Amino acid sequence: QVQLLESGGGLVQAGGSLRLSCAASGRTFSRYRMGWFRQAPGKEREFVSAMNWSGARTDYADSVKGRFTISRDTKNTVYLQMNSLKPEDTAVYYCAAGQLGGQPMRTWDYWGQGTQVTVSS
Repeated sequence: QVQLLESGGGLVQAGGSLRLSCAASGRTFSRYRMGWFRQAPGKEREFVSAMNWSGARTDYADSVKGRFTISRDTKNTVYLQMNSLKPEDTAVYYCAAGQLGGQPMRTWDYWGQGTQVTVSS
């Protein structure tokens, strides 16, 4: 079993920055990919970013390319650095882990509970 816990969400003004954290516990493996999704009110959950646990590969949604960066440390924690935030980035952000870990939600195996990010205009 893999458990994921997100933190770091909050309220920020447009143009500002936030860093989200995802702490992983339980069984973790080098083949697992880690990722971030988000879900705004009234909308479907959408892919934001993903990486191999090694950090060798990273992927980003077109909407966040050049603004968001996914990374990890050596303590089983994955980060999402969010710069130049826009009101359209307002959503609940979810951490995910999986062996395949593509853009479709069905390719992910484990999910955190989510952390709220609100960007004011």
